[in-house]
Amino acid sequence: MGRPEGIEAVLAAKFQALLPHLDERQRRLAIGAEARSLGHGGIRLVAAAAGAREGTVSRGVAELESGQAPLRRVRRPGGGRKKASELDPGLLPALLALVEPDERGDPMSPLRWTTKSTRKLAAELTRQGHRVSADTVAGLLREKGFSLQANAKTIEGAQHPDRDAQFRHLNEQARDHRDAGDPVISVDTKKKELIGDYKNAGHEWRPAQQPVKVNTHDFPSQAQKAIPYGIYDTAANTGWVNIGTDHDTAAFAVASNRRWWQARGRHDYPQARRLLITADAGGSNGYRTRGWKTHLADLAGETGLEITVCHLPPGTSKWNKIEHRLFSHITMNWRGRPLTSHEVMLRTIAATTSRTGLTVHAELDSGEYPTGIQISDGAIAALPITRHRFHGDWNYTLRPADQQPRPDRPQRDRPPAGGSHSLMPDELQHPELTGMTRQHFSDVVNTLISGLEEHREQARHAARGGPRRVARGTGRKPSLTPADQILVTILYLRKHSLQELLGQLFDTTAMTISRAVKDVRPLLDAHGIHIPASTARFRTPADITRYLASDNPKIKAAC
Repeated sequence: MGRPEGIEAVLAAKFQALLPHLDERQRRLAIGAEARSLGHGGIRLVAAAAGAREGTVSRGVAELESGQAPLRRVRRPGGGRKKASELDPGLLPALLALVEPDERGDPMSPLRWTTKSTRKLAAELTRQGHRVSADTVAGLLREKGFSLQANAKTIEGAQHPDRDAQFRHLNEQARDHRDAGDPVISVDTKKKELIGDYKNAGHEWRPAQQPVKVNTHDFPSQAQKAIPYGIYDTAANTGWVNIGTDHDTAAFAVASNRRWWQARGRHDYPQARRLLITADAGGSNGYRTRGWKTHLADLAGETGLEITVCHLPPGTSKWNKIEHRLFSHITMNWRGRPLTSHEVMLRTIAATTSRTGLTVHAELDSGEYPTGIQISDGAIAALPITRHRFHGDWNYTLRPADQQPRPDRPQRDRPPAGGSHSLMPDELQHPELTGMTRQHFSDVVNTLISGLEEHREQARHAARGGPRRVARGTGRKPSLTPADQILVTILYLRKHSLQELLGQLFDTTAMTISRAVKDVRPLLDAHGIHIPASTARFRTPADITRYLASDNPKIKAAC
């Protein structure tokens, strides 16, 4: 049969309108159906009208006549171009060796110390004989569960053994203050900010191609600085930010707390007699900062408040409530916006809110807070401070100078004038310090003393190179008796204090304390005597005196 020009033109117009909307298999079946309906010569006619090969039309006819169920896919199983990893079995192992050189590959891989971008990975694989594109590398990595990730700040370093116990103590103090209607505040200094046309991290919605222009370089030495010190009231969900312009010192930290109390705290808590402050372990309000305690004592005297401070354990500053309830919202509020002036900073902080109803007030503090102020030992010893039974270095209370200690914590007579805080041996054997009853301590001494004297004789024999030449008991007397050596070792293992304080208590040197511990400790281990660590910490003999002054002492050993 000849090829009617009219039929071919009709088919061509039909195929031109329909085929572009179909996938490969659907096109093949459509033209196959047309050829089949035309009968003899239909394959050639349809192929010419559709602009396809006659073999393609024939395959379409064959698929229709085979009676197979719909495949629900474009290609038959196994059809199409093979994956690069299938064509090159060594590609995937080579790629994994590059991205995980320590686990799968060579630790000396050429990409061990470079950024592993898909472009660099593709170039290195091509150099090794695996021709591959950057897009293919990205697809292979995603198939194997890889993704672009930043560093995650989760490693806190060495965990202090009393960390959990300190958080429990802090929570108990906060609960006690809140139940009594007394304020509980979380304080800290936020990161210093540069004032001027300086880049601020983050993005902000603006008209396209119209970013805020800032300086290409930061010049901290030439820029004005802002030091935001924050006070967050945990019960009221309110924030107060004091923006300093001088130095982040202890005086500035306490001045910020003073301004908060005078402007907000005393009005929100008119009946308050106590204030609890939770703070980080370091910085201007750290537990080792003498100026912090000294200025807080002044604030306690001015306000008549009993100020208790509980520090977060070292390495846990990110758990401070002010970080994620106040500072994080401030950072989000000014992201992508240069802090061109102190006024802009004040308004931005004051406009900070949260879905939980946070409100923030900000003030500028242009006062001068010089650094290098020294606080003497005498000034620290004269502070009206009471250290808590648990970790007195982290937890302490400052009372107004004219306020007597509470009746449930009677104190002993004051130590003799002149700064002497001498303790009698009987006091150092107190069960609260040794962690054992007096009878148990006496039994331990009687058990170890003979072995200690024998060890001492053996050591002297080895040092002399032979037997003693003089009678026993002659010569220079040791600075510590065997009983004192046992006592000082027990106190050392209880972790009450450093060797320097023990040396002061026993009127000897830290080196002598160290030698005593070295001699006695093996004897304790040999007799199966375990000395548990205590939770009480002392820095001066006066701390021990105050610690032992409480009624009904109980042995407090670490869990």
